[in-house]
Amino acid sequence: MKKLITLLIASGPALLFAQGFQVNLQGQKQQAMGSAGTALVQDGAALFFNPGGMSFVPGSSISLGVSPTIANSIYRDAGTSAQSKTVSPVSYPFTGYAIFGCDSSKHKALNNLKFGLGVYTPFGSTITWEDGWTGRFALTSLSLTSIFIQPTVSYKITDKIGIGAGFVYGIGHVNLKKDIPVIDASGTYGNAELDGKANGYGFNAGIYFKPIDKFSIGLSYRSQVNMKVKSGDATFTNIPASLATQFPDGKFSANLPLPQVATLGLAYMPTKKLSIALDINFVGWKAYDTLAFDYETNTTSLQDTKEPRQYKNSFSYRLGAQYMITDKFAARLGIAYGITPIQKGYVTPETPDNDRLNFSGGLGYQFSKHFAADASFTYEHIQRTDHNIHSNMDGTYKTYVCIPGLSVAYNF
Repeated sequence: MKKLITLLIASGPALLFAQGFQVNLQGQKQQAMGSAGTALVQDGAALFFNPGGMSFVPGSSISLGVSPTIANSIYRDAGTSAQSKTVSPVSYPFTGYAIFGCDSSKHKALNNLKFGLGVYTPFGSTITWEDGWTGRFALTSLSLTSIFIQPTVSYKITDKIGIGAGFVYGIGHVNLKKDIPVIDASGTYGNAELDGKANGYGFNAGIYFKPIDKFSIGLSYRSQVNMKVKSGDATFTNIPASLATQFPDGKFSANLPLPQVATLGLAYMPTKKLSIALDINFVGWKAYDTLAFDYETNTTSLQDTKEPRQYKNSFSYRLGAQYMITDKFAARLGIAYGITPIQKGYVTPETPDNDRLNFSGGLGYQFSKHFAADASFTYEHIQRTDHNIHSNMDGTYKTYVCIPGLSVAYNF
């Protein structure tokens, strides 16, 4: 029992910044096109998708966007056929981009230089399971927020080639709750809550190449960011008096890797009205092969842990198209297919992930020379059956995700 309790407490937080928590919602135009945007430069979101293409964004601009994410999961236990569902609140991934160009008559080379600042949410999740659900000893609720701040510089070497790079500072907050299989005098299960702040560093770099008017290529690389929780709080409630000394409140630390992402992008513009974009992402999830947690106070039931996770690197493929109905009105469609990094035996209620296919679409309108707005909608359906080798949860997850999004931009 002591070993089981230790495992149940320690196994959850490792998934907070990994395993399917990647949020591909960094630009409304791109979201509507399957989140393809490495080779097709359209707006300030180039700061994220390809810093090398940022120097090709005309003028200066400021944009803000939000993508309310509505996700619901259903779990069916293989042994009992009991069915549980989530009651998760809506989460709000957001983006903010500012790009500033130089305008120098004396030093024309500076006119090819662009500076930018991006603030966006590349990883995150919000999930809450209904009271008393089958997997309450694995998870009852999870709230994860991660924000990347990225100052960036980009330079247009020629009319055909641009390069760029940005420094990334990541900040995050996580709160995870689960029940513990011990009962107090009132018959209530014990509870564990893990709460902490994290930070880490990395970079984003890219090259943009447009050999001819109708075709462009983009290469980008976002480095791995190791988010470190140095002083998180572990709190235990409803613990029987006889076991209280085994579950002391205290601090914990952990190192949670966010994977590197390398992307090849291709864009083709067969006509002035139609643009087609393809992104191929390589995501380095293999970095998350081991889960390790260090608790400030150890007992026979609460030990530091180091457990194998054996995640694998994965690919995703994103295809989108944009058609200009008029000079001011654009329609967009997209499709994306992502291969899960989660191997058999490691699926959890934090992220019941699987290979996924999502569909998206959107509209954009240029109201004036300075003001534009874009909207998108994305739909995903994920299903996964698995037997978790650590928690022994055996069943099928079905997850439905709807993501409307809206952004506004001011160009000057």
